[in-house]
Amino acid sequence: MSWRIVVISERAKLDYKLNYLVIRQPEKSTKIHLGEIAVLIIENTATSLTSYLLAEMVKRKIKIIFCDSKRSPLAETVPLYGSHNTSERIEMQLSWQEETKKAIWTEIIRYKILAQSQLLEYLGYDSASALLYSYIEDLRYNDETNREGHAAKVYFNALFGPNFSRDFDNVVNSILNYGYTILLSTFNREIVATGYLTQLGLFHSNNFNHFNLSCDLMEPFRPLIDYIAVKQCKYNSSKFDTDLKKKMLTLFKLGLNMDSKHCTFLNAVRIYIRSVFEALETDDPYRMVFFNAKKVYENNCNV
Repeated sequence: MSWRIVVISERAKLDYKLNYLVIRQPEKSTKIHLGEIAVLIIENTATSLTSYLLAEMVKRKIKIIFCDSKRSPLAETVPLYGSHNTSERIEMQLSWQEETKKAIWTEIIRYKILAQSQLLEYLGYDSASALLYSYIEDLRYNDETNREGHAAKVYFNALFGPNFSRDFDNVVNSILNYGYTILLSTFNREIVATGYLTQLGLFHSNNFNHFNLSCDLMEPFRPLIDYIAVKQCKYNSSKFDTDLKKKMLTLFKLGLNMDSKHCTFLNAVRIYIRSVFEALETDDPYRMVFFNAKKVYENNCNV
């Protein structure tokens, strides 16, 4: 099972040889078996790679993320065919019931706010945490009263200060945006591998967003990025540099509990996504499986 996150931060030439990614640099050459790689992040714009390597990695559903000159994620690979029965899955996706989609979206938001409130509680923001718990009690079908939006304002102001806004151009938002992009990429990879279209969402429906479904499903996992960001920002508040980006990749090292079983972050995403699709296919929202956020914060306190 693939598990490695490979980051190319220096000038390099990448090619393929006998099932290996070969990284050629001026002073050394490194080989990594493709079977071990889950994600390849190319940070340095001076990096080149062969089309043969690109094709082989896409075939194996290895996500490749390309960064811009500021080393921020810019684009990623999305295979045209993610599964042997993609056509069948797309037909099923088009037939999902609107009422079921709304019910599942409600549960997704419920768990997202729960994970946020538990993070605030873990960090000692008890009053803000209590307010978020009350929002969960007030949550209505399809979040018609926008409890998600109200919770977000309380949540981010507690984490980063009363004057904080997600619209600001600062190091905190750079960290969050970087982490959310990596998270989105992980969900894109798994959704495509399962045979569904990322463009057709449950709630998100932006015509210019190729990843509406991924944006929907990743919502409960966003607090994991916030958790890592809070831990790192305490010690790195002046500049979002390469070292800090690498620390954000500790996301992939988190241990999560899914349905009373301990698993890696990537396995947790895989289990969760498949449970959502099962819920959609059976019109039963209660088939969804979520991770235990409280245990994540407690068991990964050294992040």
